[in-house]
Amino acid sequence: MATDKKQALLDTALTLFVKQGFYATSTASIARQAGVATGTLFHHFASKDALMNHLYLSIKQEFADAMVDKLQQSGDLQSDARVLWLSAIGWAMENPLKQEFFSQYSLSPSVAHQVREQAMTGILSFIAQLIEQGQQAGLLANHPLALMRESCHGQYIATTRFFLDNPELWQDDVHREASFQLFWQSMRPLS
Repeated sequence: MATDKKQALLDTALTLFVKQGFYATSTASIARQAGVATGTLFHHFASKDALMNHLYLSIKQEFADAMVDKLQQSGDLQSDARVLWLSAIGWAMENPLKQEFFSQYSLSPSVAHQVREQAMTGILSFIAQLIEQGQQAGLLANHPLALMRESCHGQYIATTRFFLDNPELWQDDVHREASFQLFWQSMRPLS
């Protein structure tokens, strides 16, 4: 029963944070709409910031798990990158509210810098590993890893925004492949 209440709080917070914004959403409104007492919210989360950080990391983990489940490590970096890219955007298309949350909060001061860093270097560490493999093989530009990760992230946010605004184009092979080629070419070494 406690798990159900905690999940209700997380689901409600997700909806309210996306709809109203972090600062405009009170803990009382989250508890009320989740159908629990405010004290129950504070039993599970010490503060609204703690709730936000937990929500951010749990959704990032769900996102990462969805991508890793599709990755087969073929040994061909471009093929592996295509699988990851398309599965990441596919996840966004299947989870538009969670993707909107990422779009709003990935660079927001509402999520602590160390929590965002934990997501990038911990939960999504497999992406950095693939970038490093590509750099060592000469397939990817040898730019600083943190900058490469942020560039990937920015392209992902922009591309998902495009496809969420134009969902019919996600079904079009030409647009899907073009989105990957734009991403891949931006990572390649300059000739």
